[in-house]
Amino acid sequence: MIKFTYPNHPTRHGYMSEKIQGEYITSAVSKEILPVDAHRIPDIISLNASNNKSKPIQFWQLYSVLGQDTIVNIIENFYGRVYENETWFTSVFAKVGDIGHHINTQASMWLDIMGGGPYYHGADFRLNFHHKHNAIQLMNEKGALRWSELMLETLDYSNKHISSDPRIRISINTFLNHFMAKYSEDFKFKNIGFFKNTNPPYKQKINFLKMSKEAIESLTEYELKQALIEQGVNISNYTSKEKLINKAMMI
Repeated sequence: MIKFTYPNHPTRHGYMSEKIQGEYITSAVSKEILPVDAHRIPDIISLNASNNKSKPIQFWQLYSVLGQDTIVNIIENFYGRVYENETWFTSVFAKVGDIGHHINTQASMWLDIMGGGPYYHGADFRLNFHHKHNAIQLMNEKGALRWSELMLETLDYSNKHISSDPRIRISINTFLNHFMAKYSEDFKFKNIGFFKNTNPPYKQKINFLKMSKEAIESLTEYELKQALIEQGVNISNYTSKEKLINKAMMI
């Protein structure tokens, strides 16, 4: 059995990492992927990936696992594919700069958000300006589809270089899916959900005996159900949150 000893690389927040972390957590809580108190759970907010294989790797923890060289290699491979693609797609990038320019800027953004430190100067303003002015021709369903296809090819190729930890690819998918959803909303195009295998719901060990009535009531219906199921309770008869809370308080 493989044991992990993360962090492999020292981490620190960048210009964007804390803001993006907060936005993702808010979104994931609303979808019941993360618990309501996610912003207080060390395994989630830490920049270092958990060595417990049952805990997902959050995408701001990827630098702790992959480090700079591996992340940059992924970006280099991706832009090699971009610059070998069809003119309608490639020309938008070439108008802004050569392949080295795009590798540097994209890698800086990934490193910054993934826990590598302050790489991406200008943060949100710079990223938004780029998409609204430099890349606007591709901020649509056709452009997003081609970008996603090339990134999927890149990740499939890079799998053998990433790690023996299957959580890494899933975390990268989560990162890409989060940003593609954001761009589809900002630029009003259909989100095709290309990166489907994303982080599963976070399983938090809940001990009702150590919780106050208020703490139990603050749990989501999903969290209550999962915790009761883990304790062997048949929840089919508990058809409302109020009934779930009452059952939890009886344990």
